[in-house]
Amino acid sequence: MSNSTRVRKPAFPAPAISTRFLPATKPSPKEMTPAVYKPLIQYAAEEAHEAGTRDMVFVTGRSKRAIEDHFDTAYELENELERAGKHAMLDLVRSIAPADMNCLFVRQPRSLGLGHAVLCAEPLVGNEAFAVILADDLMRGDQSGPGVMKQMVDAFAKQGRSLLAVQEVPLEHTKRYGIVRGSRRRPLDAH
Repeated sequence: MSNSTRVRKPAFPAPAISTRFLPATKPSPKEMTPAVYKPLIQYAAEEAHEAGTRDMVFVTGRSKRAIEDHFDTAYELENELERAGKHAMLDLVRSIAPADMNCLFVRQPRSLGLGHAVLCAEPLVGNEAFAVILADDLMRGDQSGPGVMKQMVDAFAKQGRSLLAVQEVPLEHTKRYGIVRGSRRRPLDAH
């Protein structure tokens, strides 16, 4: 498969301060909002990893160091868990970024919108096909099937053109989201 039809890098734009989730996002990035035991950004990275991508490109901004810290090695914590014999917890901490996952970070210098944030990933993505994952919305595939990102990577490999995953939101919430209007609905598996 050529690089032109294979998605190898996802970009996770996460630079802006979120007003949609205030007051929870005042002290912490919205992408670090926990859903059960993991932050949203981790679910997104796991889904990208499941889809076969290994070079995760995170676009961050001011006050988003928690994202970098989350995917970094926490030597002190790991040493403490090892000394205490808490091997299950140690394995859990080490599984946040598997050994074959490369976490790459670039910073958006000014908050100029989502398009600019994606453009900030260009030096790390180059001229390759790539995915954009907005980690503040958790989108999951069917229980028995692959995740949304895996479905999209596979569809892109077959079709070789841009794809967009969407979710329905209540009409009264549309002002909080980027909205698309399609002429017809066609699920990914209807190629």
